[in-house]
Parts: sequence; structure tokens; C-alpha cells
Amino acid sequence: MFLLATIIILSYLVGSIPTSIIISKLFHGIDIREHGSGNAGGTNVMRVLGWKKGLLVILLDALKGALAVVVVARLHYGGLPFQNVSPFDDFTLVQIIAGIAAVIGHIWTIFAGFRGGKGIATALGMLIMIITVDMLVALGIFIIVVTISRYVSLGSILAALSIPFTLIFRENILHDHIQSYGTLLPFVAAVSLLVVFTHRKNVMRLINGTESKISFKKKK
Repeated sequence: MFLLATIIILSYLVGSIPTSIIISKLFHGIDIREHGSGNAGGTNVMRVLGWKKGLLVILLDALKGALAVVVVARLHYGGLPFQNVSPFDDFTLVQIIAGIAAVIGHIWTIFAGFRGGKGIATALGMLIMIITVDMLVALGIFIIVVTISRYVSLGSILAALSIPFTLIFRENILHDHIQSYGTLLPFVAAVSLLVVFTHRKNVMRLINGTESKISFKKKK
């Protein structure tokens, strides 16, 4: 259990790296949380500093989630504390735990007064390492929706909601026999609902027509 606790702590610290704050201060000398929506995430960086800086932050945030499940989680490989106790596939469960810790670190970062982003990109990086095909479908939906509507929040919500449906379609219609399907489906369903919950204010702004659109023009 000590090793699992170590994985959780390390994953949390990786997720806590405040990439948007670092980028905004490094290139523009500002704290991104004092501008736009006040959120320390890639979406707000896109609105305030332009799509290139926003994309950089999103990629770096996704990398945090990927590192947690690919590198940090493997510290426990071969020595799992709950073998024969959980009905879940052991290593998949460790990856999920590590990924969640990274997402929590991003949302409540210890390095920036526990004021981080919404964790979408970090969760994206985590999931793309575990369910690559489903996440590529979600990424395609995100890109299409954002390109057409210029609403990052709408793209995030629809992409997140597509993941459990893609998983179900692959397992039950295409018969792909996804490893650890029983573990993954309730988890990704919960993540999808969490994304909608964390974007509840964006949903209201979308309904009211007051949600900010991103610009693909270069910001100085």
C-alpha cells in the first residue's frame, strides 16, 4: 500500500505543475487566472493569449496525465496491493488511480494556491494512453466542433460524452473485446458526467448565448 500511496502522491505532483500559469508568465508576464474567465486552463489561455499558446498548454496538460498512467503507474507493476481483492483488472485500476490523482493535482494544484484548471486536458492525456481509439474519436469530435462553432467548452462536452458510447459500440457492436471493459466503462461514464458538471457555467452561457468564442487569429 505504501507503493500505491507513492504513486498517488507522485501523480498528484505531476498533475499539479501549473502549465498555463508558467506559460502566461513566461511569455506575457501575466497570471492567466487574473484574465478572461479566471480559470487556469487551456481554454482560457486560448481566449486570452491566442490559439497557439492555448494549444501548447493543452498539450502540456495532456502530457501530465499521460506521464501519470504510463510512467508513474508502472512503479507498481508486478507488486499490486489489491490482487484477488478487486474484480477489476489490477494494472488498469492502478492507471486509473494514478490518472485521477493527476487530474486532481491539475484542478487543485499545490504549486498555485490550489487554484488550477478544470482538468479536461489532463484527463484527455490519461485516457488516450488507456483507450487510444476511443479518445482519437473524441479528439476528432472536439476538433470538428471547435472549428465550426469556435466554442471550446462545447467541443469538450460533446467529446467527453462520446467516449462511453464509442466504448460501448466497439465492445458490443464491433466485438473488439476491449481489455478491462468492465473497469473502463463505469469510469469513463463518470468522467464524462464530471466534464459536464465542471462545465455547468459554460452550459448556461451557451444556452444564454453569452459564451466566449475563441479566435484563430494571432494574439500579440
